[in-house]
Amino acid sequence: MRAEIVSVGTELLMGQTVDTNAAHLGKALAELGISVYRRQTVGDNHDRMLAAFRSALAENDLLFTIGGLGPTMDDITRDVLAEAIGDPLRFDEQTAARLRHFFQSRGLPVLESNLRQAWVPTHGRALDNPNGTAPGLLFEVGDKTAIALPGPPGEFLPMLANEVVPYLRSRTGSRTIRSRVLRICGLGESIVEDRVRDLMLSSNPTVAPYAKVGEVHLRVSAMHDDPQEAERMCNERVQALVERLGTHVYAYEDETLEAAVVRLLRERGATLAVGESCTGGQLAARITDVPGASEVFLGGVVSYSNAAKVAHLGVDPALIDRFGAVSEEVASAMAEGARTRFGAVVGLGITGVAGPGGGSEHKPVGTVHIALADGTRVVAERNRFIGGRTDVRRRATQSALTMLRDWLLEPGSATAV
Repeated sequence: MRAEIVSVGTELLMGQTVDTNAAHLGKALAELGISVYRRQTVGDNHDRMLAAFRSALAENDLLFTIGGLGPTMDDITRDVLAEAIGDPLRFDEQTAARLRHFFQSRGLPVLESNLRQAWVPTHGRALDNPNGTAPGLLFEVGDKTAIALPGPPGEFLPMLANEVVPYLRSRTGSRTIRSRVLRICGLGESIVEDRVRDLMLSSNPTVAPYAKVGEVHLRVSAMHDDPQEAERMCNERVQALVERLGTHVYAYEDETLEAAVVRLLRERGATLAVGESCTGGQLAARITDVPGASEVFLGGVVSYSNAAKVAHLGVDPALIDRFGAVSEEVASAMAEGARTRFGAVVGLGITGVAGPGGGSEHKPVGTVHIALADGTRVVAERNRFIGGRTDVRRRATQSALTMLRDWLLEPGSATAV
């Protein structure tokens, strides 16, 4: 069974509202084994909506619309959808009675525009909406089905769970899709794809890559009539991917890199301190966003100026004079200074040129030095990150967390002092 989602609303096209509903709907359909062929967003325009609805119905079994079911003049989804599927609307007195009660019980007048919401499909029915006035609409004409859902998330989500999913489950039976997400650090998208290319050629399970800032995600999806078999197929493909990618797979599903690192710090019994310059405290912020980080994170210093590097991290001024603040030597001294000042097992230091200005021929924008100190050695690396200021800073913290994770995976790393 194939579906298309059409979100309606000029405010979506103008960026005034973020369409989170379509994401929730797509996830629900995947769990039901329904493939989403395409997603569209159209403004509140009759002709464009009609063209979108007709093309969706021509190419798919199911059409879902989101938004445009309210009482105002620009809420024309019900009318255009009825025209597109060829099912005239009828006035439903039961829905009208519910609307009258809703407004009268609140001491509000019942306007003619409010009763527009009582028009429902002739070949279908209204979908209950206890959280708002606009009912959802279910159209069933021949082998085509269209479901119109309200836009407000507080109405959309309960209707999806309580009305739409049970209806679709009655049609799809047990057919389902099981998915897992692998999160990968330390490898670029092209390298990941090269290592698992043959595993990506299968149509069931599927393996789809998604490039993120400083990491790569792989989504594995398996479809089967038996949910347990779909789960087995999915897990089998995940295991094959892990064998190819090794420890670069840092987590599954929604666990972030910082959460994975905090978990490893806790498991290894290690503590951490950081010294940051160009990232302005973002590394410490990412770590402390993780619940329970206080067990392993002792503190950090944002040493943006050279004087702060000297005063608060104990960096030798001679190092700055000789090599410059953006250098391997200063990053190493910052890492060791953070470690010793806070009494941590391991320290991280970051210094660089985030841009857009401040670069030079030898140290262009995007140059970032990251160092790790554990009391027995200091490891440092020079990076040249691409992108704007925000991207450079994000990539820097991502690389620092990856460096720390690699250290934590080394045998005996947590006992270093």
